[in-house]
Amino acid sequence: MIDAELPRSPHTFALWREVQDTRVRTRLGGVYYLLAWLLTWLFSANPSTILLSGIAGSILFAALMVARLVHVPPPLQTRKDLQRWLDRHWALVLLNSLCWGQAHAWALYSDALKDSAMIATLSTVAFSTAMTFNFAMRKKRAFVAILLLYVPGLVVMAMDWRNGHNLLITLLFYLSYLLLALNRSHREYLATLDLELRLLKQQETLDQLSRTDSLTQLGNRYQFNSQFQSMVAHAKRTGEPLALVLLDIDFFKKVNDQRGHAGGDACLSEFAQRMRHVFRRDSDALLRLGGEEFGVLMPDTSLEQAQLLAEQFRQDLAHNGIDLQGEHLPLTASLGVGRLDVLRGEDAENFFKRVDRALYQAKRNGRDRLELAES
Repeated sequence: MIDAELPRSPHTFALWREVQDTRVRTRLGGVYYLLAWLLTWLFSANPSTILLSGIAGSILFAALMVARLVHVPPPLQTRKDLQRWLDRHWALVLLNSLCWGQAHAWALYSDALKDSAMIATLSTVAFSTAMTFNFAMRKKRAFVAILLLYVPGLVVMAMDWRNGHNLLITLLFYLSYLLLALNRSHREYLATLDLELRLLKQQETLDQLSRTDSLTQLGNRYQFNSQFQSMVAHAKRTGEPLALVLLDIDFFKKVNDQRGHAGGDACLSEFAQRMRHVFRRDSDALLRLGGEEFGVLMPDTSLEQAQLLAEQFRQDLAHNGIDLQGEHLPLTASLGVGRLDVLRGEDAENFFKRVDRALYQAKRNGRDRLELAES
């Protein structure tokens, strides 16, 4: 998954990261449960005497292995979908632990598996260790899984205290170590996740800064180039209208000459604020394209709607001007307005050129006017 596709909400990202880690770390687990059972069965004194049980156990662990392998993460990255996948996958993990705990207990209890009981015990130690260090993201669930692996065998050992107390005590000591290690692994996982979230936040901030004009706080030319292409593609795919308004401040050089660059910057900032008052729909993308030229991308907007808003902006600016450094400054703008010609399959470049020509036509025709882009 590329950075642009990563979930941006911290809670959703945390779930997404947990899903990815769980998927990677559990992929081969089912295979080793099956192998452990096959070794326990086939290295017993006489496998043929427990043929049906051996085959049944093999089918069970093979089914659990397949279930874990085919349970892939959801294509959607909503919190609900991610949480549902985690809950179901953990159900498989816990069921696997429960089945192995019972298999271990049976290997210790049954005379038929007496020769391979140590294989089952070593496998239990290996599985519980893997659970501790690989699934610490959910400490409580991992704790339950370790108990499901461990407790049935410990109960059988306790029932045969005379012959099993040495191994029982050793495993209890190791279990206490696993629980301590689980707690530490859980803290380390959360610390790593927190670091990743902070890096993601910094990346998002830097990306936002790279797309924002520092003076006006509107989107910059880089943002326009990116957003314009995607909006044109969406409009062509869905058939929804897309309008573009280009605005250019009239005689801006005079403002710079008379009031200096500080006054010019203040004029640009105030002009952007006026744009926000008129083009204030959430869907409208307001951008500074460079110098005194601005643009507004208006998805799902007809040419008539765009023309109405653009003309409203032009008239308001012409009638009221702007307040600049405590003084009233008369100000006008020239505008070009157009709509993407979806029926003719127009591309982004031609669309922009048409509206840009309309803007310069407005300037040639005397400025302080709006021209519609020719089809």
